[in-house]
This record gives sequence, structure tokens and C-alpha cells, in this order.
Amino acid sequence: MARDLAIDLGTANTLVYARGEGVVLAEPSVIAINERTGEVLALGEEAWQMIGRTPTHVVAKRPLRRGAITDFDVTQRMVRLLMQRVGVSRFNRPKVLICVPSAITAVERRAVTEAARRSGAADAQLIEQPLAAAIGADLPISEPVGNMVVDIGGGTTEVAVLSLGGVVALEAVRT
Repeated sequence: MARDLAIDLGTANTLVYARGEGVVLAEPSVIAINERTGEVLALGEEAWQMIGRTPTHVVAKRPLRRGAITDFDVTQRMVRLLMQRVGVSRFNRPKVLICVPSAITAVERRAVTEAARRSGAADAQLIEQPLAAAIGADLPISEPVGNMVVDIGGGTTEVAVLSLGGVVALEAVRT
């Protein structure tokens, strides 16, 4: 049976959480690719160690910049490989919840969900980072009171006021 996954796709690091198991994967958001062949040579920590130490035809890339996907194809490959590492296959297709910055565009939202679906997810949904942070902190977000959340990430810092299950006010700075 497929396990439900949550992915925090960050500019600096990506975390994969499995329901009932906790964080099952934490890796830098870096992928190393041989540009001559298109082959993925390394992912995560191993690719991060390669930054600045590769021949010209091998590039270690960060496919997200300032909280946004800058290379859809590379992001899709990274998501697919991360999901494979935690056991996703065509026979084991989980529901996936992906944490994204509140300020991403509709095009970026579609790109993220499409990357997860093409990577083997049976269903892919998005959740805004401040909302995910508030749920993780067990804040009473469904109550008719304001809760302020500050989410400091590697590419985006967001300050949000949450009430009645949604974002009431938001300021985001891409760093």
C-alpha cells in the first residue's frame, strides 16, 4: 500500500515526510547532471559536494532560486529521484502534499504539481508554507483569531497572519 508523503521543496534543502514515519529524507536541493548525455550523476548531499569541483560538462544545479522553480525539467527529475529514494514506483503511487511559498505564480503551482504527478504521485496537492508551518506548530488556525507565522527559508522569507484556516495577510521577500 502506498504511503502518503509530504515534500518541502525548498531552495536550499528538500525534506520528504511519510505519514506515521516522520522525515524519511532530507537532502540539499542540488542535482548534478552530465550536460553531454543528460545523465543524472548525483543528487542531494553528493551533488552538493560536487559544486565547483566538476569538469565543464558536469553541472551541479539548484533548480529552485529565491523560492521559485527556475528549471522545470531539472526540478521534475529531482522530485522523481527523491520519490524513488523513498520507495515510490509505478506500483506504489502515493498521495503527495507539496509545501510551496505563498507568493508563487499559478504557472509555478502547475509546474510543481505536474512534476510530482510525472514523478509517480497518484495525486499531488499544494499547501502554502506558512499554513504548513502553523499546522506543524499546532497553532489553532481554524479559530477566528489571528496567528502570525514567520517562515524563514533558503530563498524566501514569509510573514503571514492566519485565521479560519487560511492566510489573511502575507508579506514575502525573495532573498
